[in-house]
Amino acid sequence: MRQKSRQIRLRTVLFSIAAAGSIAASAVFMAPGSPVAADNNSKPTVVELFTSQSCYSCPPAEAYLGELAKRADVIALEFHVDYWDELVWGSAGKWKDRFSKPQYTERQRTYAARLPGGRSYTPQMVIDGQAFEVGSRKRAVGAALHKAAQRQEGRLDVSVRPGTDGALAVEVKGAATEPATIWLVRYIKEATTKVLRGENHGKTLVNHHVVTDVDRVGVWEGAPVTLDVSVGANDAADGCAILIQSEDQGPILGAASCPDPTS
Repeated sequence: MRQKSRQIRLRTVLFSIAAAGSIAASAVFMAPGSPVAADNNSKPTVVELFTSQSCYSCPPAEAYLGELAKRADVIALEFHVDYWDELVWGSAGKWKDRFSKPQYTERQRTYAARLPGGRSYTPQMVIDGQAFEVGSRKRAVGAALHKAAQRQEGRLDVSVRPGTDGALAVEVKGAATEPATIWLVRYIKEATTKVLRGENHGKTLVNHHVVTDVDRVGVWEGAPVTLDVSVGANDAADGCAILIQSEDQGPILGAASCPDPTS
């Protein structure tokens, strides 16, 4: 009888430990502000993916960017570099990425030169212009996003609303002290491409928030500012965002998505 009582007590203790572990695990993965959860109280974090349709390891990162693009606390942008365009992949030859531009390669190289331990590779995600991670490593990117969401000091409030004559009314205010550039970034929300040659030959790739243009539209010098921004003519682009970035492509101090004209 005493042996049976000891077995019952042992099972009770093990059940309690297991239950406590289950609760703790739930707290880790479901607590607000965890790396896998969106932080809706923070200003949006900008994620720039540097990629290429000729890069075999890039499609998983591009799919992940598509997931991030759905989050309200993230502005996801996909920059296609051009240094893959001339690489020959055996008998499959080479593939010219139709979205690639040399200025996007230069943007990535500028980050690599400025960030500690930086280098250019694909797929590479740059978070708020301050950190970089391999774009397909979701846990590492999630941790970087969580860290960025906690870094609210010096962040600017940016709002974008429809203006007059098809322009956008952009308002910037906040407490940051360093001068910054106001950028209009235009992108294609989704694009499907059948790749015929190169390292990804035979694949059909789906890209999200593919950047088509980056234009300097103003300067923020510390005081609240409101300006009208002309979206300009670009038949391909169907989305845009405003970025406030420190001079010389430093940290991104604030950002906002443009209103969706179809909503």
